[in-house]
Amino acid sequence: MGEEIMADAPMFQTTIAGSLPKPSWLAEPEKLWPRWRLEGEALVSGQRDATLVWLKEEEDSGIDIVTDGEQSRVHFVHGFLERIEGIDWAKKTRMGIRNNRYEVEVPTVTGPLKRRGPVHSDDVRFSRAHTRRKLKIELPGPMTICDTIADAHYGRRADMAMVFAKLLNEEARELERLGIDVIQLDEPAFNVFMDEVKEWGVTAMERAVEGVACKTAVHICYGYGIDANVRWKETLGSEWRQYEEIFPAINKSRIDMVSLECAGSKVPMSLIELLKDKEIMVGAIDVATNRVETPEDVARVLKSALQHAEASRIYGCTNCGLAPLPRDVAAGKLRSLAAGAALLRREVEHR
Repeated sequence: MGEEIMADAPMFQTTIAGSLPKPSWLAEPEKLWPRWRLEGEALVSGQRDATLVWLKEEEDSGIDIVTDGEQSRVHFVHGFLERIEGIDWAKKTRMGIRNNRYEVEVPTVTGPLKRRGPVHSDDVRFSRAHTRRKLKIELPGPMTICDTIADAHYGRRADMAMVFAKLLNEEARELERLGIDVIQLDEPAFNVFMDEVKEWGVTAMERAVEGVACKTAVHICYGYGIDANVRWKETLGSEWRQYEEIFPAINKSRIDMVSLECAGSKVPMSLIELLKDKEIMVGAIDVATNRVETPEDVARVLKSALQHAEASRIYGCTNCGLAPLPRDVAAGKLRSLAAGAALLRREVEHR
């Protein structure tokens, strides 16, 4: 078992956006959509083994709020969709993702959506039994789901999003009962469709966590460190102010925590002042480089957030998931994240 959850949580607790690299014996390494290298019961067993590896790595690194690294999911969205009725996986539709930033073949919604049963319950039971740290799970947000799957049934993204929000809410309530501490909705699409976020995205997000008593979070980044995202970021100018347009609506929402991309980005840290009522997971690890940050690098990013938010509301996090990175690089970044937060904690406590 890991260490007991601390009764008095320290300043600058650390966590990660969610995903971690799959070991090379489990799936193709360094790919966002990897092929599994095992099948059947061997695959399930391998996913459990990989989960244990990363829970141990996170604990040894000093991460306060751990995840299972999404070791049982081929992709952060499709891992949830695989257990949903109404999706034709054989009917592939070529679709632009994130406002046509890149194109992929995606499955198609062809009928009414319904959960076949619990999706991630077994994963949470397993992780909860093997760590005493706080445990976070990530679910794809309704808007991002609708930007990652084709619709041949509902006709309007907003309508399909509200159906997915209902299914996510069913899932979230079950996961809370299993002892999860934080339920996070991943919504990278929030940085792309700003008008829709205000029109129906925040409403769908709130529906997805309605009645959930544990901490809730939304993760809004500029994407994994894949080539398509890196090229897009180069077009965003000297300041990335997309957050400015959506933060006021998010601050009014029922969500508790907001996860942001701050490391190596051109996001003005002052924008977090628009989230005065939220806890903030400050991305202090750049996922678009194999360079492992120093603890001092991490502390510097978190310290800059202190100029705009109280220490009690700041968490150290990664910009996005680490899934496409080499395993040793990801492990090194975990260690630096925790060490950097500890460095700043000591500095603040001894002022």
